[in-house]
Amino acid sequence: MRFDNKVVIVTGAASGIGRASAQMFAEAGAKVVACDLSEAVHASVAAMGGEAVALRMDAGDEADVERAVALACERFGGVDIFHANAGITGGASGIFETSAEVWAEVLRVNLIGPALAIKHAAPKIAERGGGAILCTASVAGLRSGAGGAAYSASKAGVISLVQTAAQQLSTSNVRVNAICPGLIETGMTQRAFDHARETGKQGRLGRLNPLRRAGEPEEVARVALFLASDGASYVNGQAWVVDGGLSSSHPVTRQEYGKPAF
Repeated sequence: MRFDNKVVIVTGAASGIGRASAQMFAEAGAKVVACDLSEAVHASVAAMGGEAVALRMDAGDEADVERAVALACERFGGVDIFHANAGITGGASGIFETSAEVWAEVLRVNLIGPALAIKHAAPKIAERGGGAILCTASVAGLRSGAGGAAYSASKAGVISLVQTAAQQLSTSNVRVNAICPGLIETGMTQRAFDHARETGKQGRLGRLNPLRRAGEPEEVARVALFLASDGASYVNGQAWVVDGGLSSSHPVTRQEYGKPAF
């Protein structure tokens, strides 16, 4: 898959899936605007090579999203692809343990962020004849058992968002799809992976899916590049799962009312 002369914006590009996605787009010839709230995004861009620029920004802030789109247009002449990947967990709390403040922040970053990406990038993408918007959702957005209450609800919202956006962008030639990763080693999940290694339990990571392992960011990024490519020209408004088969069952320990969810 080649993306020569294509302009790509990736949020959450300092680590994990976002960094792998930005790296692969750059290697495939794209001009990349790599965005993240962390200063580490500058180091990520320095390691990419090619035509890439770093931007420190908040993916859930409208002014910052507008700034990212403006930078792509000023530096590279427009936008062809937007990978709205940035997200936060909000902790693994259940409905009764999660504060309204945590709910608001998780929804701001995980759901409003992708909505703002669509709002501001889609018109620019349409101006260039069409392209793709990718939103990172999660298997937690498909059904219960894979994340905290606020996180799961936000990711379910992302899946609904791409369906709605695909319809509202009819005739624009802008496709909108979601990617639903399972357990992937990223900055968001690093503490769990580190704890498992420290306690000698790394073999238990991903044990609930048929492949019996956790995934790598690059395995998700390859799907992102496919969905952004001409090879996926008839894929629109869909949620693509990359989880080793976990969501074919979602086996969980049942929660008891009145007890913590996790």
